[in-house]
Amino acid sequence: MQSETTQATEIQLHELVFEIHQDRAEDLSDAMLWAGAVSVAVEDANALTELEEPLFGEPGLEPVIPAWALNKVIASIADLAQLKEVLDEASDLYGDVLPDYALRLVPQLDWVRLTQSQFPPIEVSPQLWIVPSWHKAEHTANAKVPAGALMLELDPGLAFGTGSHPTTHLCLQWLDAHQSQLKQATVLDYGCGSGILGIAAEKLGAASVLGIDIDAQAVQASRDNAVQNNCTRSTWGLPNVPVAQYGVVVANILTNPLKVLSPLLCGAVACGGHLVLSGVLQRQADEVLAVYAGFIPNMAVWKAQDGWVCLAGSKV
Repeated sequence: MQSETTQATEIQLHELVFEIHQDRAEDLSDAMLWAGAVSVAVEDANALTELEEPLFGEPGLEPVIPAWALNKVIASIADLAQLKEVLDEASDLYGDVLPDYALRLVPQLDWVRLTQSQFPPIEVSPQLWIVPSWHKAEHTANAKVPAGALMLELDPGLAFGTGSHPTTHLCLQWLDAHQSQLKQATVLDYGCGSGILGIAAEKLGAASVLGIDIDAQAVQASRDNAVQNNCTRSTWGLPNVPVAQYGVVVANILTNPLKVLSPLLCGAVACGGHLVLSGVLQRQADEVLAVYAGFIPNMAVWKAQDGWVCLAGSKV
């Protein structure tokens, strides 16, 4: 029996392409969707010609009618045998005879593979890579990932943190650059999201990891990702899990929560331990540092990337 994924990739779509003026484009789109079209797109019928026109405006000056003077309404149909039924129902909903249309076959693509190709492996450092599961086999044998490099296997999902965002990337770079401090250290990943930071910490030598998040889905995603990466020294839970003191505390959240959580996060850092914060815009760095100065005076900007910063300091 074929898997659901395989079956989904074999659906053969057809597209009905209507040309229609501005005042009825939205009505036709709605009618086709309600009648059973898989999807509907509206495009400028004059695109790539001298008559092409932009469809946007300054805030408060958006177009009254969200359509071009002449539009292409493109409706996708999954079952051609039901075409007449769909068109009859759409006509009733439209309240008029439908415009003429052209029928065209959509090239059959493996949509799963196409989507997966949009998430390539991410290099944190030459020795630390984030590799989606579908790329792991090819990149284990591929010279692009150096022999012996540490690979974090992580697939995009509901929880935040795949390593592509600068804030996550900065925290991963800090962990990679401070492996000596991580060796046999206890680590707290507060606001763990996908669990990527805690998983990286364990892979880089941490003795144990506790990941905390307010979102139960994120906690479950972290657990699943930890299992996928053969991590056995990590625990994941909601904020009601008791928090002790740790050799490394990392929190990739946002500025306001970081300010509110400053007593908790600083209190969780053991004497001689390290605090690493991200989710802070470069222009917000001073205000966050000012809040943490009373707890960890040597907190400073460790590194910046694309307008975001990573702050780090140690408790003396």
